[in-house]
Amino acid sequence: MLRQWLGTGLLLSDGRKWFARRKIITPAFHFKILEQFVEVFEQQSTILLRCLAKKADGCTAFDVYPFVCLVALDIIAETAMGTKVGAQTNERTEYALAVNQTTKLLASRFINAHLDNEILFSIFCPHLKWQQMRLIKTLHEFTTNVIKQRREALENNRKLETVDEDSSEDSQIVGSKKRMALLDMLLQSTIGDQPLSDEDIREEVDTFMFEGHDTTTSAISFTLHLLSRHPEVQQKVLHEVATVLGDDREQPISLRELNELKYIECVIKETLRLYPSVPIVGRQLTEDFKYTHSQIGDGVIPAGTEVLIVLFGMLRQARYFERPDDFVPERHLNNECASAFLFIPFSAGPRNCIGQKYAMLEMKMIIAKIVREYELLPFGVPVKPEINIVMRSATGFQLGMRKRD
Repeated sequence: MLRQWLGTGLLLSDGRKWFARRKIITPAFHFKILEQFVEVFEQQSTILLRCLAKKADGCTAFDVYPFVCLVALDIIAETAMGTKVGAQTNERTEYALAVNQTTKLLASRFINAHLDNEILFSIFCPHLKWQQMRLIKTLHEFTTNVIKQRREALENNRKLETVDEDSSEDSQIVGSKKRMALLDMLLQSTIGDQPLSDEDIREEVDTFMFEGHDTTTSAISFTLHLLSRHPEVQQKVLHEVATVLGDDREQPISLRELNELKYIECVIKETLRLYPSVPIVGRQLTEDFKYTHSQIGDGVIPAGTEVLIVLFGMLRQARYFERPDDFVPERHLNNECASAFLFIPFSAGPRNCIGQKYAMLEMKMIIAKIVREYELLPFGVPVKPEINIVMRSATGFQLGMRKRD
């Protein structure tokens, strides 16, 4: 179902192709590259604060999810493609709308099992099938055009190597200074001395556009909702923000400062324990798996079997987590989750989430800036978790906001 949009990028590929792509993309999340992305996080979250201002009347409940979704989309577009899509402003592009609509359409198909099959989907929902085809065409055309433009810019830049870097045609890769977006790294990468084709690059860019905005949107929205319902935790977050970042809200936040926000990191981890952004992780066994179990004995799961790990249930096991249904960020300070394979909201092993450090920094930035600017109030109905490709809430993420002095 996802291959129509994503092809066989890092999420859906396997074998040699997956290994080669993972090796190419891993350097994109080196701390020096992440440090460059922090400016984008800062700029786009500042726009988010302005967008939230109209809702911060201190007495009205609203759903924060749409606001978070747009800032996450702006951030991933600028860091993955080096392109501003203006999702948060009135300059919203057809591409930004297509990403949101495609994600919603695929999510609705995911929870209706009979619509997984493309033939049945075409028969029972011909209008939605046509809409899906139109949306994916829009997404592919946009990505293809961006790749073409970036490739031409890089070629021109090579021809002008003697020209000052600040005046070169490629000096605006991301933000206001020269930086490397994921797309630029892919354009300069090779496999067996052969450059990646435009289709290869599009698969990876589309994969990151899909994975990189919906998952962080879910985590941030659940975190804000929980903070609004736990004022004592919110107060601790505010204290840490004031201690680490100071009172000057105009001063840009650095990577070093984000790394010092340890309690906010615990808050995010606890949110992901209760509401993992990806509630179910799938794996297909490539060889027979032998196991020993204290209650059911020894056995073998044959190669080719698909195994589903239901994180939403696993991360609430009472035998592993004290008061498993309670929101207790301090458990992560106390190293309650000692095993590397116990707390796995980003999955684990070779196919774990390649962008988890990126995601954590982005979430820290947005949450810190919102809590410093606005008090979160427990207005509206509680969340009602909804299992999907990405965790959502059937009732939205309702809360209130009041501007702080």
